[in-house]
Amino acid sequence: MGNRLKPLFKVNLAVGLLITLAGCNTTNKITSDYRANINTPEAWQAQSQYLAVKGNWLNELQNTQAFELVEKALVNNRSLQQKALDIAVSKQQLIVTGSDLWPTLDLSLASNRRYNPTTDSYSNGNGLDLNLSYELDVWGKLSAKERNANLNVMALEADYLSQKQALIAAVVKAWFGVIEANNQVALLNERLVLAQQNLEIIESGYRQGLNDALDVYLTRNELNNEKSRLVAQQNTQVERIRDLELLLGDYPSGLLSVTAELPLLTSDIPLGMPSELITRKPSLIASWYSLLAKDAALAYAHKQRFPSLKLTGSIGPDSSDISDLLAGGNVAWSLAGSLTAPLFNAGRLQANEEKALLELNKQELSYLDTLYLAFQSVENGISAERNLQQRYESTLLAANNAKLAETLSFEQYLKGLVSYTTVLDAQKRSFDAQSSLITIKNLLIANRVDLHVALGGDFNVAEIKENANAN
Repeated sequence: MGNRLKPLFKVNLAVGLLITLAGCNTTNKITSDYRANINTPEAWQAQSQYLAVKGNWLNELQNTQAFELVEKALVNNRSLQQKALDIAVSKQQLIVTGSDLWPTLDLSLASNRRYNPTTDSYSNGNGLDLNLSYELDVWGKLSAKERNANLNVMALEADYLSQKQALIAAVVKAWFGVIEANNQVALLNERLVLAQQNLEIIESGYRQGLNDALDVYLTRNELNNEKSRLVAQQNTQVERIRDLELLLGDYPSGLLSVTAELPLLTSDIPLGMPSELITRKPSLIASWYSLLAKDAALAYAHKQRFPSLKLTGSIGPDSSDISDLLAGGNVAWSLAGSLTAPLFNAGRLQANEEKALLELNKQELSYLDTLYLAFQSVENGISAERNLQQRYESTLLAANNAKLAETLSFEQYLKGLVSYTTVLDAQKRSFDAQSSLITIKNLLIANRVDLHVALGGDFNVAEIKENANAN
């Protein structure tokens, strides 16, 4: 009877192994063509023709100081250094995980003394063994674990590149923010000089009986207001310098000197195609690798529920006297194989697999969310670029008209044709328009930088600096 059951047992075992192998190959949910099936628009809403996204977008700055500050930030910024250390840690973890695919070889020295009550005697036992242990990756479980670790490293590296681009953008915007603050301070200094001149003229006219005391008080009030605005703007100027210094990894002393001017950007930016963004933008690549890592984690959790096949072996001398171990006598060896299958674990393995599946679903939604937010950033940047250019053109006309109205109102006031409140109103309009022009120019630059980053535009600091020096 027992002999007849053996063939049946072998058949059932073979069928079971085939079912197990088939089950282990059905864990991948995210395929390589997943991104190709994502519905993306054929073109951006504001794009009239296709132009490839420009590399080395920092070339547009054409300023050596900006390039030097960017280069310094890439070396000294502490947040970027922390991200680099995260990558180094993950690479070490990858080595740890990958070591499971290789045999382990250990050397052990054991010594014991035993008492036999039957013979009332003692015996010594000593052994020096070389032990080998190896788990066969039959189901690809260990490979899935290593793939998860490898994808996590790749996700961190892509995230590092994304943070690197974000840091460069932050340095550039902070640098231009300091320039804007400098221009606003210069404008307020001009206003302060004008207010002082107005006060001297009004007080002179008052002493001659040509002006009222009210005009003197209004002029003095305007002069003090200009002084107050200047002090506030100087504080903003120092704060922006400190923000830039922190990005550079320096002490925020507020002493960094920036002397460049705000350029007016009028050139169009090449937008590329929306579908290209998926494989170009570092943050999207990082999110994609994280999604694949979760898929590999699901495969590993699934394969944990299947048997583990291990081979173990040892070889080494045995002797009752420890001094004889190195003589090479009585060498013993052993070789064994073991198959361990989980039978009962209170649902732990099943729960781990379900948990891994839920985390995969969550990461999939996160990836899609990141993708559409990336599309939104580009579309918003395009719209903002167009609107800011229109605002600049309108504000420029307003500033020119306000400047003429300011000059004309003061001339009419000296002739007694208008009150001094009319002069103050015209001066305020002129100042607000000129200040707005400076602000809008900086907003155009900041939006252009953000748009380059949103498009995944690349850069090469060394090449850019070399071009700047050549110019």
